[in-house]
Amino acid sequence: MPDSGSLGPPTSLPEQPPAPPATTPDAPAATAPDRPVTSSAAHFLAGLHPPVTTPSSSPSPPSPSTPPAAWTPPSPPSPPSPSLPPASDVLVRNAPDLAAVPGTSDVSASDSVVRRLLGGPTGLGTTALSLARKQAAVPPDGAPAPSGPSAEGPVVPGLYHHPILEPDPVRVAEVSRRIKQWAEDEVQLYPQEWEGQFDGFSVGRYMVACHPDAPTVDHLMLATRLMVAENAVDDCYCEDHGGSPVGLGGRLLLAHTALDHLHTTAEYAPQWQESLGSDAPRRAYRSAMDHFVRAATPSQADRFRHDMARLHLGYLAEAAWAETGHVPEVWEYLAMRQFNNFRPCPTITDTVGGYELPADLHARPDMQRVIALAGNATTIVNDLYSYTKELNSPGRHLNLPVVIAEREHLSDRDAYLKAVEVHNELMHAFEAAAAQLAADCPVPAVLRFLRGVAAWVDGNHDWHRTNTYRYSLPDFW
Repeated sequence: MPDSGSLGPPTSLPEQPPAPPATTPDAPAATAPDRPVTSSAAHFLAGLHPPVTTPSSSPSPPSPSTPPAAWTPPSPPSPPSPSLPPASDVLVRNAPDLAAVPGTSDVSASDSVVRRLLGGPTGLGTTALSLARKQAAVPPDGAPAPSGPSAEGPVVPGLYHHPILEPDPVRVAEVSRRIKQWAEDEVQLYPQEWEGQFDGFSVGRYMVACHPDAPTVDHLMLATRLMVAENAVDDCYCEDHGGSPVGLGGRLLLAHTALDHLHTTAEYAPQWQESLGSDAPRRAYRSAMDHFVRAATPSQADRFRHDMARLHLGYLAEAAWAETGHVPEVWEYLAMRQFNNFRPCPTITDTVGGYELPADLHARPDMQRVIALAGNATTIVNDLYSYTKELNSPGRHLNLPVVIAEREHLSDRDAYLKAVEVHNELMHAFEAAAAQLAADCPVPAVLRFLRGVAAWVDGNHDWHRTNTYRYSLPDFW
């Protein structure tokens, strides 16, 4: 595969990315407090998570020995009464006209509509369209059915989370095979000595866990390539493998043109095109984005570019603090983490699912709040699970427990425990906001997108918990 040159197709043809399906596939800013969750919203919230047996190996969380006087752990909301099954694959194109459904104006009827939409299609030949039924189905080729969560890796004690069903091992193996082939043959992502680290990232399990409604492995590969490319940029430009805050802005800007193409004169365009193959991060960005835009709508592609610009802005803020030795206030750190976070990953959940959340629904302020809270909560999960890894790495790494310890004069243990509570409050806010939006706008595309974001949040936590190659918990218990 080429490592430089034009934006034309590679000399060896990769698997063809999927086009957005025309029919149902047959293969497998917080300016106001959250409103009280209505009955129908509570039912939606209960239906987001399938029942899974939780491992009982985690120790009980301790209480901080000297909790700060100005801080009181938030009380979680009362759990909603479970009544809904996990939602199914409902495509935008097949959405019923809610205005034509009798009685949708009152709360009880609205609840009925939410139940029906989340339950999925019924009748002859619709079994493959139900996420709830697919999760219990036996994978192809005689592989064992998905079971409860892996026992590998303890949960951070006291962390509010939802366990997931074990990701489909057939899909995990195939995604893992394809992404390694892409990394080695198409974009020459890493030298041979980094192969163990690439394998240890377990990106196949990660993406299968985060996108349970992806209709095909081709759809899963859209997210997997982008995830690997984003981590290549982070490692090679910012952190572990030669990264530095010095000059980061210039490197990020040029890499961003692989996502958001430069439109320039005929004289200078060839030089820009050649630059896209000049290093592994740019090769990965270019290839991953080329695959993505062939499967996404223009609106979905532009949404992703916007969220990647947000991510790069967060990288630059953290780099600036590293250059000056500044330890931010806790609220400043959380502001940075709203940009330097996982947001670009769940924001493409509809593309990976083979449908589209229309731009006007994505742009709703209440949808933007849901997405932001999901990104913030999942990023604090990363801070908590990577805490010891970062402490053992060269240099000083900012994460939420470190910033809380320094700025609020707490012990390392108490700062870590407070960071757990910050995460929990964000998670409760995310779920309340998602449930309220489901009640306010029970449109099939909105309900499915909210369900996809919730699945991404849960899968992200499970990957951090089970990836003991990368992560281990501090010895606070």
